[in-house]
Amino acid sequence: MAAAVSALSSLGVPEADVGVRRGRDRVGRGSRLLPGLLPECGSLQSEEEEEEEQAEPGPAAAKAAEQRREERLRRFRELHMKRYEACKLNSQEVVEEDKRLKLPPNWEAKKARLEWELQVQEKKKECAARGEDYERVKLLEVSAEDAERWERKKKKKNPDLGFSDYAAAQLRQYQRLTRQIKPDLEQYEKLKEQHGEALYPTSNSLLHGTHVPSKEGVDRMVADLEKQIEKREKYSRRRPYNDDADIDYINERNAKFNQKAERFYGKYTAEIKQNLERGTAV
Repeated sequence: MAAAVSALSSLGVPEADVGVRRGRDRVGRGSRLLPGLLPECGSLQSEEEEEEEQAEPGPAAAKAAEQRREERLRRFRELHMKRYEACKLNSQEVVEEDKRLKLPPNWEAKKARLEWELQVQEKKKECAARGEDYERVKLLEVSAEDAERWERKKKKKNPDLGFSDYAAAQLRQYQRLTRQIKPDLEQYEKLKEQHGEALYPTSNSLLHGTHVPSKEGVDRMVADLEKQIEKREKYSRRRPYNDDADIDYINERNAKFNQKAERFYGKYTAEIKQNLERGTAV
């Protein structure tokens, strides 16, 4: 180094410049050595941090494992409770089903009917306490749609009120037969073209007795009458004969008439009949 300085000084370079260059060379060499030393320092630091992390997570891992275990136990207890509830509900259903099987077949309908009757009785008591008419209150609660539906049901029915007189029986038979008639629209159109406005009779019409039925119409009427006769024969049944009953008829037809009259008017004429039998009638 002294020889180099002396050589530089021999060349005319001042010693101060030589010292500055010397310091710069030292700094350059140090900077060239630092890049190699820095990675080694970083690797040492990361290894230390990993060791610290591996040393620290011990309690955290145990805590996490304990939490997982508690979660499994909680789920197991929930499943056990659900199983217990299912077994309990199944047992209750089996008992209820056994009770239902032992009940009469129409028990549900009877129960509903009894509950409805109880409700009606309670409403009647409430209306009586308020001084209101129960029938009127009940009708006020019925909607117009329900009332129309009930009226349609009533009209669909064909109530048999029993024998009242021969005119009513004949009317019922006429209505039944007219409901069974199927109109022949083709024949109607032909008659309408043939007679025109005269087809619809008025007080001045002279069509009475001029209509001649067709052979098909006569055959249809005969078939219908035969069906009526066959149906009437099926309806007839042998009624028990009472030998001790009073004979107040002259033939079988008169006996049937007397029975019908007794059925409908017997309770009104019982006193008159008894007076006639005793001979005390006025």
